[in-house]
Amino acid sequence: MGISPDERVARAARGDHEALAELLEEVGPEVRRRLSISPLWQAAIEAADVMQVTYLEAFLRVDQLRGESTETFRAWLTRLADNNLRDAIRALECAKRPDPRRRVGHDRSESMASLMDEIGGVERTASQHIAEQEAEVALRAALVRLPRLYRLVVEQYDLEGRGIQEVAQELGRSPGAVYMLRARAHDRLRELLGSGSRYLGY
Repeated sequence: MGISPDERVARAARGDHEALAELLEEVGPEVRRRLSISPLWQAAIEAADVMQVTYLEAFLRVDQLRGESTETFRAWLTRLADNNLRDAIRALECAKRPDPRRRVGHDRSESMASLMDEIGGVERTASQHIAEQEAEVALRAALVRLPRLYRLVVEQYDLEGRGIQEVAQELGRSPGAVYMLRARAHDRLRELLGSGSRYLGY
């Protein structure tokens, strides 16, 4: 006799990846059907892109699942998918206004500093440059701990300064998918460095 859907949710929340995979197979298509992608962005974002990143995040964040019902799981997965879609659209909108720091010829150490500024949400002051090397060491250690796709996006886009189209082609993803992966990678870096870490502000 098989386990009930609610018991599967409880097992998934306790770290049972097999139970989580079954839930994603069962609930994922419904969440995908409910995604509302504006015609304006359909060329850059596909529902499949959103769900691929959402499934990866589900495995990484299943410990944050609260409740033990299929309704709770569906709401949680929907929230992950909606957040991914929102972040992709926000990034695509920002891409229309290129960041002047993303210029040809920037060096890698400057890119590391820019990435630290971005994930920390702060601008560096002259006195903060003193701790820059220590912060770079911490950031490199955090990068190694990212899931492979997250790390590749950060390395190619943030650190090597490649364009979004080039990174998307290299990874076999749409630009929207790359932006979603980047947003989630930055989230993970913040977590790995610690939200209260002195590294985020140098």
